[in-house]
Amino acid sequence: MLADSHCHLNYKGVFEQQGEILARARASGVTAMLNISTRESEWDAVVATAEREPDVWAAIGVHPHDADAHPDVDAATLIDRAAHPRVVAIGESGLDYHYDRSDRARQQANFRTHLAACRETGLPIIVHTRDAEEDTLAILEDELGKGVYGGVIHCFTASGSFADQALAMGFYISISGIVTFKNARDIQETAARIPPDRLLVETDAPFLAPVPHRGKPGEPAFVADTARFLAGLRGVDPAELAQTTADNFFTLFAKAKG
Repeated sequence: MLADSHCHLNYKGVFEQQGEILARARASGVTAMLNISTRESEWDAVVATAEREPDVWAAIGVHPHDADAHPDVDAATLIDRAAHPRVVAIGESGLDYHYDRSDRARQQANFRTHLAACRETGLPIIVHTRDAEEDTLAILEDELGKGVYGGVIHCFTASGSFADQALAMGFYISISGIVTFKNARDIQETAARIPPDRLLVETDAPFLAPVPHRGKPGEPAFVADTARFLAGLRGVDPAELAQTTADNFFTLFAKAKG
């Protein structure tokens, strides 16, 4: 068993080959995939894929890059759309100060809106954070004080200190193909010590294809390569790591268990 905890199956260039991409994922042992949305215009298609494919689930959200373009997406909107039985998470949302494609205050407000929806629905948040560790942690801690919610730091690229603080707040950490890159020593060191019951793997397809697929569009089948590399880092059997991370997937995204 393998679970890709974060992929974009409805992006241009992926959707057109979705059947073949899903077939390759299944042939590689992938038994669960979470299809992520980044803007409201994607929600219907992401949910439709999850309705059609029994091993695919959906997440509803607005990426920080798109926060400026979605001033009217409030918690009530997210809560309403998250009621669909195939929607098992809220996001991805968070803060991205690397590109600053949306105003930082707008990003922060958007993030808090998503966290409010998580509290109301009981669904976990999928957190995107880049060059925004301090503000991300401050918002998560502040919102956690208003009510308990779960979640995952997706495509982990932050510091070891950030990981420790996120873990202390109850978050899962998801490792992408970046961990296989030669220049990813800091990420590798953190990935090697994440508690096994808080670890997830992902592709972020069609991005971040792991070694040996660098230069190609990413796809869920490649999560097997990331998991195999991660198992070597942690000194465990690849089958054990695959099972552990798949179990964690269904623990965090409990609605997917049906």
